[in-house]
Amino acid sequence: MTSQPNPKENPETIYSFTVKDAKGNDVDLSTYKGKVLLIVNVASKCGMTNSNYTELNQLYEKYKNQGLEILAFPCNQFGEEEPGSNEEITEFVCTRFKSDFPIFDKIEVNGDNASAIYKFLKLGKWGIFGDDIQWNFAKFLVDKDGKVVDRYYPTTSALSLEILQEFERRAVCRGPLFICLEAAVFDNSKTG
Repeated sequence: MTSQPNPKENPETIYSFTVKDAKGNDVDLSTYKGKVLLIVNVASKCGMTNSNYTELNQLYEKYKNQGLEILAFPCNQFGEEEPGSNEEITEFVCTRFKSDFPIFDKIEVNGDNASAIYKFLKLGKWGIFGDDIQWNFAKFLVDKDGKVVDRYYPTTSALSLEILQEFERRAVCRGPLFICLEAAVFDNSKTG
């Protein structure tokens, strides 16, 4: 139920971790090298479930062929809003929302039993965020080199200007936002 770093004491990137998928299989996150990742702790019975899954699906559909992966980690730590088994969670997400992005094993994101991946994600200097995840649907942006580059509140829309502006901020180009997204976030050689 927990993610383990590969044999390395101080992981520097997300690629140092192996996690379990919803079926219990090991997934070495280095398989995502070269892709931009949006990592989200998800819940099926949260007031933000419908809007978040809908927007995550829209974002994934638009950018998956350009190197975006969304990694969803179910968590039951907030109001017990993800009580189901991995099978029930996957069935809900795939049936109700038709999500294509990967759903992983249910984990804890805070406290002594927090998964290693979330301990790593929370290491950044996040200012007002503090260390703990506040609620379901907190989002972490990871660049194509496996470095965590930003963190977003649970209430931040996956399609919000804030996230898209972060993509644009990393761009050197000054063209339309989505051209900058493709050129800069997915190709770090063009970031500033």
